[in-house]
Amino acid sequence: MTLKWDGRECWALVLGASSGFGAATAEAWARAGFGIIGVHLDLRGTVAAADAVRDRIAGLGVPVAFHNVNAADDERRAGVISAISALFDERRAAGEQPIIGAMLHSLAFGTILHFVTDEPGRKELSRKQVEMTMDVMAHSLLYWTRDLYHAGLLGHGSRIFAMSSEGAILAVPTYGAVSAAKGALEAHVRQLALELAPAGITVNTIRAGVTDTPALRRIPGWQQLVDAAVARNPHGRLTRPEDVADALVVLATPQTRWITGSVIAVDGGEVMGSRETAEIA
Repeated sequence: MTLKWDGRECWALVLGASSGFGAATAEAWARAGFGIIGVHLDLRGTVAAADAVRDRIAGLGVPVAFHNVNAADDERRAGVISAISALFDERRAAGEQPIIGAMLHSLAFGTILHFVTDEPGRKELSRKQVEMTMDVMAHSLLYWTRDLYHAGLLGHGSRIFAMSSEGAILAVPTYGAVSAAKGALEAHVRQLALELAPAGITVNTIRAGVTDTPALRRIPGWQQLVDAAVARNPHGRLTRPEDVADALVVLATPQTRWITGSVIAVDGGEVMGSRETAEIA
């Protein structure tokens, strides 16, 4: 049975649903009773994993619809929103009052290169690569939220979350374009939270600790990032996608109506210090 808030049938939209934070959160929200709409971009080599996530969600007894499209493409976004509207029309015809009660923006696709380098053979970020990274990982949050709102798919009580990272506040070699995108993403969250507050819609950033995901492993020197994170974290381990998913289940409830425009760290205390400091204390 699908979760209901004030008599409304609750659905969750996950952008980046096939792996990492998106997959873990889609499954966690399904276990909580949300119907799941997933958007992902997977080709022949990885589409089986996306199908497996969809099938696990279906096995939990909630309705699920996955769309294998580029979430940063304007036409594809319009197509998915049209499909959601049609689905919700069918639910209304069956006597339900559907709403997107929770949305997660977890799109991790950007270019990892230096801003400036003198090393022979090494490329610097091009304008196109910077703009693409910003568009996918930051600006798309604005476009999805605005279009969903105008389509009447969001409403009072809807909870919107965007995945950021420590890269928004730390400088890491070759991570510059992604870091800039994460900074812009957090700024978009604040502005959307301000403008959507009168509609009763909250918007927050989740800033996860370093997590072993496919996106992390695309960063040159990722193992060093992992080692440093484990050394800093008072719990002596990395953040896991399930840690973030569990937090999002708690946050995607009617009781969090007064939390908006915030950056919520879900990192086990990773940023605040080191494991050695915790042990001394």
